Formats: sequence, C-alpha cells, structure tokens
Amino acid sequence: MTSSGDGTVSGESQRLSLGDDVSGSGRAVVTSEAGWGRSMMAERRLLVLFGSQTGTAQDTAERVGREAQRRHLRCRVEALDSCDVANLIHEPLVVFVCATTGQGDPPDNMKMFWRFLFRKNLPAGSLCQLDYAVLGLGDSSYPKFNFVAKKLHKRLLQLGGNPLLPVALGDDQHDLGPDAVVDPWLIALWDKILALYPLPVGLEIISPDVRLPPKYTLHYLPEDSPHPESDLLQPAAPQAAPCKLHPFAARMVSNQRVTAQSHFQDVRLIEFDIAGSGITFSAGDVVMIQPQNCPEDVQQFCQLLRLEPHRRFVLEPTEPGTSLPPLLPQPCTIQYLVTHYLDISCVPRRSFFELLAYFSTNELEREKLQEFSSAQGQEELYSYCNRPRRTTLEALWDFPHTTCAIPADYLLDLIPRIRPRAFSIASSMLAHPERMQILVAVVRYKTRLSKPRRGLCSTWLASLNPEQGDVRVPLWVKKGGMKFPADPATPVIMIGPGTGVAPFRAAIQERVALGCRGNCLFFGCRHQSKDFYCQTEWEELVTKGFLTLFTAFSRDQEEKVYVQHRIRENRKLVWELLSSENAHVYLAGNAKEMPAAVAEALQSVLQLEGGLSPSEAEQHLTALERSQRFQSETWS
Repeated sequence: MTSSGDGTVSGESQRLSLGDDVSGSGRAVVTSEAGWGRSMMAERRLLVLFGSQTGTAQDTAERVGREAQRRHLRCRVEALDSCDVANLIHEPLVVFVCATTGQGDPPDNMKMFWRFLFRKNLPAGSLCQLDYAVLGLGDSSYPKFNFVAKKLHKRLLQLGGNPLLPVALGDDQHDLGPDAVVDPWLIALWDKILALYPLPVGLEIISPDVRLPPKYTLHYLPEDSPHPESDLLQPAAPQAAPCKLHPFAARMVSNQRVTAQSHFQDVRLIEFDIAGSGITFSAGDVVMIQPQNCPEDVQQFCQLLRLEPHRRFVLEPTEPGTSLPPLLPQPCTIQYLVTHYLDISCVPRRSFFELLAYFSTNELEREKLQEFSSAQGQEELYSYCNRPRRTTLEALWDFPHTTCAIPADYLLDLIPRIRPRAFSIASSMLAHPERMQILVAVVRYKTRLSKPRRGLCSTWLASLNPEQGDVRVPLWVKKGGMKFPADPATPVIMIGPGTGVAPFRAAIQERVALGCRGNCLFFGCRHQSKDFYCQTEWEELVTKGFLTLFTAFSRDQEEKVYVQHRIRENRKLVWELLSSENAHVYLAGNAKEMPAAVAEALQSVLQLEGGLSPSEAEQHLTALERSQRFQSETWS
C-alpha cells in the first residue's frame, strides 16, 4: 500500500466523518413521492463498485455496467479501493459486487474501503441519500459463506442507506454457479431501477442483439513510424516504493528445486536481488509478482487472430473520461500486449462467449456461443470450460471461423488482464539483507483434456534460469494479514503444512536474528525424503535450541498422519505455551479441510488439558482469534 494511498484514506475519513448533515447533498429531488421526484429530476447515473480477488466479481460488475449502458444510464465501474469513499454521500445509486476470500476476509482491492466503512465515528445517517444493492459471490463449502456481502449490506443499512433488494448470495457450489442467483436478481434490480429512473422519452432498452461499442479503439501506427524504446520493467524511481503501477524489476539470483526429482510436485525456492529497490518487508508480508504468457502461446494466439506481433498501436478511449489501461505503454506492440497484458491462459467466463458470439460469421459456431452465454447453457459451459479448466486460447481454437473475425478493437473487452499472483515471503531481511526468497509449488495437474493444466505464474517462474543471463521479474510487496508479536519474548506456535511453511520460515529467521528461542513449528508434508522443505535449516536451529519442531509425514506409514495429529499428541506443551506463556498461534496453508481440522485439534487441547467444555473451547478459540493471538492465512 503506498503512502499516498494511506493519505487519501485519512483525508476521506475526515471529510465523511464531518458529514453529519448530508441530507441535502445527494439527490436532485426528494419528495414524499420519492420515486417520481427522482425520475423526473435526478440524473440517471449508476456507480458499480467491486471487491474482487480472482476476477469473478469484477467480471460480474462489468456485466452490470453493460446492462446499465443498454438502459441509457451513465455508469462507472470501479474497484472499491479506487473510489473516493467520501463521495458516496453524493451518489444516488450504487451497486456493490463483492467476493469473500479465505476465512471471511474482504478482497485486497476493497480493504481500505472496508476499514473506512467500519469506523465507529461515521454518523448513523451518513448514507441516507443512497439507494444501493449488494451482490455477493462466495462458496458455500467455506464456513463464512458470503460473509463480506452480508456484513456490507448490514453496515450500509446502519449508515442509513436504502436497499433496493435483499442481498444476493451467489454460490460457486451451485450446479449453475453464481449465475443461478445473479441472473434473476439482476432482472429484479433493473425493474426497481427503471421504476425509480424511467427511460427518457423516445429511448428504448438497447436490444441484446446489438453489439455495444468497444471500450478502446486501437489505432495501428504506420510501419515506418519512429520507435521510442519503452520497457515497463525498468526499476521503479528511487523515491517511490514499488507498487502495482510501478513494479520493481528484480533480478532472479537462484531458482532451486527443493523436492526430490522422483516427487510428483516440483517446488522451488527462488531468490531475488532487491538492492536499490526501496523495498522493505517483515515476516508475514506478501510479494506480488506480475507473470507473463509463454512465447509459444503468444505466437499461437497471434496466428489464430491473424495479428502481426510487431505492429505498433495506440489506444483511444471510446467514452471521454475512460482512463487508459495501466501498465500498457503508449505506443505498444501487439507482442507486448499479448505477452504481458492479455490473460490468454485463464478459463474464459460467460461474458467472453457472449461477446464472441457477436463476431461470429459461422452459424454453427454462433449458435454454440449463444448457448454458452445463455442462462440455460451454464451447465454445458461449466462442462466445457470450468470442469476441464480449458483456457481462453484453447476455446479460441475451437471456434476458428469466429476467432479470425475478432476485431482488434475488442481484444481488451474480450480478454481480461493478467492478474498479479501473491506469494508469502519466505525469508527475513535480517538474515538475508537486500534479498527476498519465495517458496513456489509449480501448479500442474491433469483433467480430461490431453494437455496437462499449468499455473501461469508458477510455470513461468520455474522456466526462468538465472544462470543463462540476466533474468528480471516485476514485483512489489504488500503488507500481509499475519502480524507477529511485537515483543520478541512472546512464544509462537506455527502450523504450516506444505508451502504454508513459507511465512514461518521468514518469521523464524527474523526471530532467531533477534535472539528469540520460543519458536514452535508443526510442519507436514508427504515424505521425509521427498518434500521436507528446508530440512537442514530446521535441524540446525533445533540443535542450537532456537526451534522446537514437530513433523507429520503423511505417506511414510500406512496410517496417514497430519499436523492436527501432532498437535493432539503434544497437547501438554501446546496448552502450557497458550495458558502460561501467552503464546500466539499461526496457521498457513491450503484452505479446504486443513484449517477446520487444526481448529478442532486446538479445541481438543483446550478441552483435555484446560478442562473446558466443547462450547467453552470453541468460544476460547474465537476469543484468541479476536485478540489476534490466533491468526490464519489460507488459500484455495
């Protein structure tokens, strides 16, 4: 988070917390017949704000924006943290589209908004001018299903907002995915909005058969125009800490496989040189890495769409006021756009097929594309795309007549930008000054498609060989969710199976450098001989008395043994650390079943050693979470 970002938020908080009397500032007219007052006088404008981690909520927000355009509403679609929160008091109509991440946390691009909205000094009537609707996207297999959307809806009500509809709770687990909830909810939303803001006289809703204009027009430059050399991967200016808009091009120093060659999973310990970057970090922080597409995929994409990789172009927004895409140089080459910007390896969404259908000159292909973009076709689309994890590039191969007819102007509407990936930093600056290390599991798995599926970022990182020349990776650092005790004498219990151990390696290095001995680590993997990351390092620290280590090698015996079993076996020590020494507990790793199993094991420690009843043990663990003595960071 940049200091200027923090400055903006504190400025906003002053402005909105002073806005005790905002009743006259929002709508053009508020009468007893409020609907009529709005419809006749108020400006027909809508703000769509999203909090999105993986892109689904952003995609849904952009869909709301397109549907607003068809209803002739002036509409802006923005990430929640990009919007000036203080201006909410002047917005007549806002739709919030929010995902929930991890253990009920808001996505990264709405965290500042979230902290601001829950300030205790905001006056109860601050948002009495606001008509709003909240659409949540979640996964009911997680305990805190759509927690962010529910909590946001409730908070907006407390601040005086007027909900147009009950909160919508889209669910990934539904056979038809979140759209099973989103589709009918949007129909109801437009009914409400058009009742408040009827269409201007003489205008009708633009038919779904009509293609909307692209967001940008792409102008090719003459082949012989001069080439100013522009490379985004220049180190950031020394005065500014690297950030999403100004990443630092870190030199990769080493790229070492830390699993046995015979092990099914390739895991890398990668080191970067960050000297001169201005980057600082502490244990628990996260590095964001901006990956790129592999050259073979870029070449295939250009061939399929009949694009000339070395042609240069400039972008021009169709609507005045639309900002140009960040991180794309102007002018830019097609090669650069496809390599660094367009996410051609992501699984395409429904909106992709909806737009693609407009370009199709082939009847069979068009019918299939229209089916995939219809409400009734979602099960079929799920089987075609999501279940086998088919990529955008592979989908384009399947529709060759349509693909070669895609106008270049629509590339940025059709394909989302490549998202940065987050990795827990696995080293401490106290142990490795001017260096940063990460532990990366290279994602590779089989589906019914013949070609194995590969993770974009981990595959790209694994392919880089710093011994063959200067290798640069664009990155920046973000504060992580886990905070380690300010008093280094406080003992810590760390539970980190697999690559979940990464942030704890940073914490242990940091604490050892400060002379702390109260470090207890529960580590789990499959085999002691194949994927026991950093084994030598841990064993040295145990010998020196800096670390107490418990290991669970799940496949080294007939009965599977996991970290939760080791916690139960060592319950006396765990209880002693918690009850007498005020220890903090940290958990990191896969979000599916492990966190619940570990929570159960900790509750059993509280029951068996602390004499608590099951409900008291649950309450005690919740209290530890609230006081930040039990923190977890998990990922799916």
